[in-house]
Amino acid sequence: MTDEIIFELIKEEEKRQNTTLNMIASENQVSENILKAQGSCLQNKYAEGYPNKRYYQGNIVVDKIEIEAINRAKELFNCKYVNVQPNSGSPANMAAYFAILETGDTILAMDLNNGGHLTHGCPVNFSGKLYNFVSYGVDETGLLNYDEIKKLAIKHKPKLIVCGFTAYPREVDFEKFKEIADIVGAKTMADISHIAGLIAGGVHKNPFDSNFDIVTTTTHKTLRGPRSAIIMTNDEQLSKKIDKAVFPGLQGGPHMHTIAAKAICFKEAQTEEFKNYSKQIVKNAKVLAEELMENKIELVSNGTDNHLILIDLEKTCGKIGLGKSVAIALEKAGIILNYNTIPNEKSTPFKPSGLRLGTAFLTTQGFSEIEMEIIAKLISKVILNYEDEDTLFQIKEETEKLMKKIKLINPITA
Repeated sequence: MTDEIIFELIKEEEKRQNTTLNMIASENQVSENILKAQGSCLQNKYAEGYPNKRYYQGNIVVDKIEIEAINRAKELFNCKYVNVQPNSGSPANMAAYFAILETGDTILAMDLNNGGHLTHGCPVNFSGKLYNFVSYGVDETGLLNYDEIKKLAIKHKPKLIVCGFTAYPREVDFEKFKEIADIVGAKTMADISHIAGLIAGGVHKNPFDSNFDIVTTTTHKTLRGPRSAIIMTNDEQLSKKIDKAVFPGLQGGPHMHTIAAKAICFKEAQTEEFKNYSKQIVKNAKVLAEELMENKIELVSNGTDNHLILIDLEKTCGKIGLGKSVAIALEKAGIILNYNTIPNEKSTPFKPSGLRLGTAFLTTQGFSEIEMEIIAKLISKVILNYEDEDTLFQIKEETEKLMKKIKLINPITA
């Protein structure tokens, strides 16, 4: 039996991805090998527990797969212990907190409106409900002020300091965060979900080089793997606590098809081709940022060091709360990104004043600096004419032509 409705919808989504400019900073396009692993017979196996310590029989093969995934991740990120079972980034962060903290403990982390993540202390999230979060943000330049972060740490004496982001376009100084943590005796955790691929490719520094206690990451952004997550550490005792926090603390049987796909992702990320890809992501982002500013678009921090860019529509258009309207207009024009809060947001998260966009997906598809210049002009034209349907229709035709001119390539395969 074939489910024509669902498979037609899958084809429709495939067409959308291949005919629009996909610029959501948290998305990417995986290899055929990763797709095959996730759609394999591994989906059928229940493997509650850990390799050689399962609660079911028939795990001889999947034990080998999980061990291989762990070893590849350890080599990729230069660490000693890895848990590859977390199903996504939020539960990975939850497990990390459970391993280190008691309910009510104080954590210093980045404010959501300034670029942090929901799990970094947002009041409506489990993190904000279970722990006492103190937030740091960015200064008037859009950059982290490490002196202010140090003052907050000394004042509040957190048990854990978290660095990581969803909308911060600059490189993080892990060494400074570690220095601040050492002053107050806090543990350190880096959530590298957005920049894991850049770290793996040698473009950004590795938090383990600064002796961070724990590192979490999703695997589906710049790392270009399946939608999932991992937790890493160099501390043997902490690794045991992490394992218990993941299972039986939070999860039951792991998703072995996804763990296999992660193993493939880690192997792909160790190639020279992936290193070149990571460099190209940043090159593309820098050119895109420069060209947007040339076209009178204001950016938070006036540029980027990574894969993402944050557009300030309040400064660009002189109004607050335009993010959603402009994002919808861009989608009509064939450009897919998301509306986002900006530092010192005057509106609400449901109607914010910014746009977040990234270059990882387009770089995978073969886009280079030349196309980034063209795309910047198209985005700028939409932003400055977002209520003009004729302009949106015209740019939609141009984005479709641009996609046709680019020969879509598969990511690196194992």
